[in-house]
Amino acid sequence: MENTLKVFKSDKFDVEDAASLSLFLYPDFLVIFAKDQNQSNTGIHYYPNLNWKSIDQLILSDPLLRVDLPAKVYIHHRGFSLVPGVLFSSGNEANFLTFIQEMPANPFYFNTPLDSNNLQIVSYIDEKLNKSLQARFSELSFFHGSSSFLSYLFKERFNLIGQEILINIFGNKMYVAAFTDQELSAFNLFQIDSKEDILKYVLILIEQLKFQRNLVRISIFGVPSKSDITDDWGKEYFQNFRILTPHANQNYSHGFKHLKDLGLFEVSWQYQ
Repeated sequence: MENTLKVFKSDKFDVEDAASLSLFLYPDFLVIFAKDQNQSNTGIHYYPNLNWKSIDQLILSDPLLRVDLPAKVYIHHRGFSLVPGVLFSSGNEANFLTFIQEMPANPFYFNTPLDSNNLQIVSYIDEKLNKSLQARFSELSFFHGSSSFLSYLFKERFNLIGQEILINIFGNKMYVAAFTDQELSAFNLFQIDSKEDILKYVLILIEQLKFQRNLVRISIFGVPSKSDITDDWGKEYFQNFRILTPHANQNYSHGFKHLKDLGLFEVSWQYQ
C-alpha cells in the first residue's frame, strides 16, 4: 500500500500513553484515533487513500495499530439496516440485511443501539476482515459508522423544527437523515459526485416526505474547509439552510494543528 499517512498529534504525544484506539473505516479512507486513559485524543493517523484489499498489511504496519489496546471499529458502508428495538433479537441479523444487499459468505454480524435502545443499527463485516482484526486486538468492539451521526441527531432532536433534513458528508458519500416533528422519518447513505447530487437527493426527499420547501430546514455537517459548498450556494435553493459543526464530545491534548480542516464529523463527535 502506498504510504499516504498524515499524522496529527499533541505536542507531547507518546504512543506508550495510548490506552485505547478508535478506528473509522470509511469507503475510501481510514482514520485512527489514539486516546489516553482520560479518553482525550493524543494522536491521529489519517490515510486518505484506503485500499481495502491491503487492509491486512496496514493493520500490521501502522505504528498505532502495532500496540494491542482495546479497540473500537466503526464501519461506514451500505450494508446496514435500522431496526426498531422491539423487533430486534440477536441471531436474526441476516433477516434484516438480506433485503438490503447480497451478503458475503460467513459474515460477522454486529448491532449498535441508539436512542435508549429504541433503535438498532444492524450491520456486518466480512469474515476475513473480522479475523484480521480479532488476531490483532484482544479487546475489540464493532459499530456501524453512522452511529456517531445518528447518536448526535437523537441528542439534538428537541432542538429540531417540524421539518428537518440533516446531512453528513464524508469523502464522496453522505448520510441523509430526515426528521418530522422530531421523529426520524428517513435515513440513508448516498454517493455524491458533485454538490448538485446533494441538491438532487434533498429535493427527492422533500417530495417523498411532502415537506414544504419554504419551511424545511437543511443542515449540512462535514464540509471541508476548502469547499464550494457554501451558505450562499445553499440559500440559492432553500430559505432555511445552514452549514454546521457538531457540538463536541471529543477532547484533545494541546496541539493538533489543521485537524479541523478535514471537516470530519467524528473529529468533534463520536458514538461512545
